[in-house]
Amino acid sequence: MSSNLVKVEIKVNGVIQPRLIEPRTTLVDFLREHLQMTGTHVGCEHGICGACSVLLNGEPVRSCCMFAVQVDGMEITTVEGLAPERGQLSKIQDAFCEKHAMQCGYCTPGMLIACHALVEKNPHPDDEQIREAIGGNICRCTGYQQIVDAVKYATSDDSKEDAHHG
Repeated sequence: MSSNLVKVEIKVNGVIQPRLIEPRTTLVDFLREHLQMTGTHVGCEHGICGACSVLLNGEPVRSCCMFAVQVDGMEITTVEGLAPERGQLSKIQDAFCEKHAMQCGYCTPGMLIACHALVEKNPHPDDEQIREAIGGNICRCTGYQQIVDAVKYATSDDSKEDAHHG
């Protein structure tokens, strides 16, 4: 490791994570290698596929296109941070399971981040808004329809009733 280390303090999923890192460390590598948060996937490494998406101060970003030093002092939410508590699923995560919105699972973390961000801003999106929100994430397995169905289910009264009876 280089002697040219810099100190960063990044709040990840509600916990401040102080680390000494090389300035060239990408945010995705910081999450995966320094924090062992492997839910964020590395895909294209060019910001095209969306597999590495995380929330930066509540907004979706591609973590492969950012250096960790750029987010020093900021807040990151990873796919692991979407769950309300350890061992539980968020409404979006549960809906992905209920509607079979994942097959190989590689795009799933990025899709969950995109869908979570959409629903935070628009609690009842229509099909077009959902497709727009996930349009920057590549999925080769689902054909996207199950993902749209999952978001609609998560924001419907049906998911609320299932949560009370499940």
